[in-house]
Amino acid sequence: MPEPAAVLIAAVSGRALAASARRAGFVPLVADCFGDDDTLALARAHVRLRWGAGRGIDPEELLPALERLAAQHRPLGFVYGTGFEDRPKLLGRIAGRWRLLGNAPETIARLKHPGSFAALCRDCGVAHPHTRIDRPADMAGWLAKRAGGAGGTHVRSRIDREAGRGTTYYQRRVSGSPVSALVLGNGRAAIVLGFSAQWASPAEGRPFRYGGAVRPAMLPAELSAALTGAVERLASALPLIGLNSFDFLVEDNAFRLLEINPRPGATLDIFEPSAGSLLGLHVASCEGALPEQAPNLPGAAAACIVYADRDVGSVPVMDWPAWAADRQSAASSVRTGDPFCTVFGRAPTAAEARQLVKQRAAAILAMLDARLK
Repeated sequence: MPEPAAVLIAAVSGRALAASARRAGFVPLVADCFGDDDTLALARAHVRLRWGAGRGIDPEELLPALERLAAQHRPLGFVYGTGFEDRPKLLGRIAGRWRLLGNAPETIARLKHPGSFAALCRDCGVAHPHTRIDRPADMAGWLAKRAGGAGGTHVRSRIDREAGRGTTYYQRRVSGSPVSALVLGNGRAAIVLGFSAQWASPAEGRPFRYGGAVRPAMLPAELSAALTGAVERLASALPLIGLNSFDFLVEDNAFRLLEINPRPGATLDIFEPSAGSLLGLHVASCEGALPEQAPNLPGAAAACIVYADRDVGSVPVMDWPAWAADRQSAASSVRTGDPFCTVFGRAPTAAEARQLVKQRAAAILAMLDARLK
């Protein structure tokens, strides 16, 4: 019996991609920055990468790591997640060695350049907050963002220190609730797989740090149709391939598009179908195939990140529940504000699912507190 096809995966956290790869029948070969227990169990081979908010993924570390992972296999291609938004040149180097299963480096560069993205939205008739490169004399009503940033930690309402790597740009602050569309493209057309509502988990100096998401987002039919229309217009103007996320702010029946993340994102877990696999759809779309309709996803599902509420020099042995993932290994260390794990919840309604993950996050921190006493 032939060996299943292997896929190279690299991301800040590769666990969700690795899990979806397993469900699709692929062998995941993973390089990520956490190396948590789940990822190690899922991956056929794993390399842990160093990570720093001011450094990002290091090309001189990643490329040899991918060579080591691929040494005993013939990978179908390379799938990338979070961590490559400001790395189109690195993706170009990888594409010279393995097939990219996802958007081309040129697409990443276009979408993550503030000026070109604003022009794209204007040309497609999609509302987008006013954006500028030069710093406003008065920051009131403006947000500072790092081009190619992800996860919300790079978004600030004031500048009181060096912004780190990349280009800082400025965007008008607008009101609304965050809604994200998970979109699958084949380079010619795209289909919306679903909408999720998202929330922040503010921390000192990081007021927009990503907290979690729940699907479905409870949107009026008129607004859902308008968001879908915006996605379709944008997808017709650039060759989106694979899984992408479109991040909106919605208010009543109006919306503004904040950004497009042209890679599999943070909502993989809650949109994973009971039959099939999102990564399977992602790879098929790279071959040009799109499903006639989005997978049926009954009920509601939520996921949220549990951030450490203290420094832990040596993580104790935890009695991890089945609804937790990205589990810190025993004896590893975490700092206050580091991701400790992710918790999931399913319920009949979105409100119930969100409340459930809130309760489960509190239970994890209570368990950690008890283990440390």
